[in-house]
Amino acid sequence: MNVRNIAIIAHVDHGKTTLVDELLKQSGAFRENQKVAERAMDSNDLERERGITILAKCTSVVWKDTRINIVDTPGHADFGGEVERILNMVDGVIVLVDASEGPLPQTKFVVSKALRRGLRPIVAINKIDRPDERHLDVLNEIFDLFANLDATDEQLDFPVLYGSGRNGWMARDPAGPQESMAPLFDLVLEHVPPPKVEDGGFRLLATTLEADPFLGRILTGRITSGSVKPNQQIRALRHDGTLVETFRVQKVLAFRGLERTSVDIGEAGDIVALAGMTEATVADTLCDSSIENPLPAQPIDPPTLSMTFRINDGPFAGQEGDKVQSRVIRERLLKEAERNIAIRIVEHDDKDSFSVSGRGELQLAILIENMRREGFELTVSRPKVVIKVDEATGQKLEPIEEVIIDVDDAYTGAVVSKLSERKGELLEMRPSGGGRTRMVLHVPTRGLLGYQSELLSDTRGTAVMNKLFHAYAPFKGEIPGRRTGVLISNSTGDAVAYAIFNLQDRGPFMINPQDRVYEGMIVGEHSRDNDLEVNVLKGKKLTNVRASGKDDAVLLTPPMKLTLEKAMSYITDEELVEVTPKSIRLRKRWLDPNERKRQERKREAEREAGAA
Repeated sequence: MNVRNIAIIAHVDHGKTTLVDELLKQSGAFRENQKVAERAMDSNDLERERGITILAKCTSVVWKDTRINIVDTPGHADFGGEVERILNMVDGVIVLVDASEGPLPQTKFVVSKALRRGLRPIVAINKIDRPDERHLDVLNEIFDLFANLDATDEQLDFPVLYGSGRNGWMARDPAGPQESMAPLFDLVLEHVPPPKVEDGGFRLLATTLEADPFLGRILTGRITSGSVKPNQQIRALRHDGTLVETFRVQKVLAFRGLERTSVDIGEAGDIVALAGMTEATVADTLCDSSIENPLPAQPIDPPTLSMTFRINDGPFAGQEGDKVQSRVIRERLLKEAERNIAIRIVEHDDKDSFSVSGRGELQLAILIENMRREGFELTVSRPKVVIKVDEATGQKLEPIEEVIIDVDDAYTGAVVSKLSERKGELLEMRPSGGGRTRMVLHVPTRGLLGYQSELLSDTRGTAVMNKLFHAYAPFKGEIPGRRTGVLISNSTGDAVAYAIFNLQDRGPFMINPQDRVYEGMIVGEHSRDNDLEVNVLKGKKLTNVRASGKDDAVLLTPPMKLTLEKAMSYITDEELVEVTPKSIRLRKRWLDPNERKRQERKREAEREAGAA
């Protein structure tokens, strides 16, 4: 059977997973009466809850006696490592672009990677039924983008389809016919070349890794040459040619619709998953025992953010989760780094804390969320940017992000002033239609930490921000952080409504009455710039003497609810987020007030010494 391998790449929310749903339905992958969930490819809980794709996944359909392997990819820049890897497996890409929003930063990122690999893209302009669609302008923007990314003449001569993934049609013309996805399938067969098959024995570059409770480690990739059968003896080689292990293939799994089925033979050009290895991992070459040279692997962009993961050493440690030891946390982090090549782990000298580097806040937040659902307890620090030093000049370099913000015209001034405070540079500002403005800025990654929630407050929730790593540039100097202090509990116990009511003038609270608090835990935000220790356990003194006035009714303002991402960006360097399966708490790094004062004096002394 003929084979075609394609990936669907696009910015977040441009409709990749919905399009794959329709392709599966119309190719006959499902029975007529089969119940299929919406966004069938988003299989894990977090993906379904957040409505985003986190992991790249494979599926396949049969069209006109040709098997088309389709890889659905994430749209967030934080998970760009997933996209970079899977481009090794495919021979063509469908670039999906929203008919209203046009190409956005992540579109630019994935397209540049695809063009660099010499792939010829198919452009599909999706959501053509939107009332604010502007397909002609979007087509010009796509062409300009390709030209700016140094596309070849062949790549610039891309075919274009218009349609609506949700309504299940694609056509060469924006007006239709609005019938089916057949034009897209036909174009894939016509435009995407069959996989290049090389001579020689079996070779496969592993691009994704997962664990199965029955089969153990499973590596997925495209067979470059030869074929593989169950029980065949093969070896795994690192990128430098060193032998990792020799093992016997337990199963050869091929993608058939949403299922992975066992096959008797995996042929060259097809995308398959192999089971049976114990040590081989992503970017290794699985090959015949006669082969000595590994396949070349694509380099991956470096991480830009790092966080410290520590054991939970607070008073409530071990009460909500069952995985609290540093050894267990270490094993889990190393396992994650093995599967996700965009993450780096460094163990600290004290053995109780680890530095975890990744592409962005969202990627690290997803990792923490997964860990807390698995029963882990840990404390995490504020994200810090990964600073480099220029070897030639000795100058400090920091990561800069390209930021695109779509905002209502009325709020442009507030956005520009806030981002200029955070050392942002405005590059472009133009109307994007419908009373909205599109701004393009270069902002240090440090300046964007915690800005998302501030942006939504400043623009009444109307702004849409997209960002992408641009380059490393000279250090921009100090950026002002949070201007307010915090309210800290001075004792351990259950919070009382009466105490919170009397303290509300001091600032908004983050806890409810009856919540358990401990000494050194952050319970609210102070309205001034200093920290304040408060007693939230103080109850009302009851007597048998009747007061002349009526008792005051206790009226409480609803507390600030901090999600994991908000908590991570809210804290300062002297604070930590305590994450357990049931709670997210904020706390001071040093719980004892005397220790906090000692550390403060030490920091001041260091500052004075540095200034001198």
